[in-house]
Amino acid sequence: MLRLLLLRHAKSAWPAGILDIDRPLAKRGQEAALVMGDYLKRERLAPDLAIVSSARRTQETWERVQPILGEIEMRLDGRIYEAPVGRLLEVVREVGAETGTLLLIGHNPGFEELAKLLIGEGDMDGILRLGQKYPSAGLAVIDFELASWADVARKAGRLERFVTPKSLGSGEDD
Repeated sequence: MLRLLLLRHAKSAWPAGILDIDRPLAKRGQEAALVMGDYLKRERLAPDLAIVSSARRTQETWERVQPILGEIEMRLDGRIYEAPVGRLLEVVREVGAETGTLLLIGHNPGFEELAKLLIGEGDMDGILRLGQKYPSAGLAVIDFELASWADVARKAGRLERFVTPKSLGSGEDD
């Protein structure tokens, strides 16, 4: 079985004169990233590999999650930044068989579209909530009864859960 964790970056700030790719996390985002890191550890959802967008806000999200989880291989991948769903699927399909649990940290609308594309069944409440809004620091946990990431395809996944900072009792979703 393969497990895909799609973690949208935490809430970012919008400082004047800064390019989108260089936007940092807002204070609230820094806190939400820690909440999600604690959740990943508590629920034993630590990945074998994390692939993180080249945007500053995704890297800062990872910088808050990683120390909670411990040593995990991380790769920066510029293709995730502002990626359409097809490119995100390509990144997933390139992952080697040695990775059982994969974490992607990236952006919307691509993450919401990828989740909708891959989920064929699972937690109905989570599917409905995910379809309404995929907020900052939202986490989709999608399982596949597959041996190879190259075989990940439309509706092949099962949504195990969809978690947000708000659903964990930590503030409101963005």
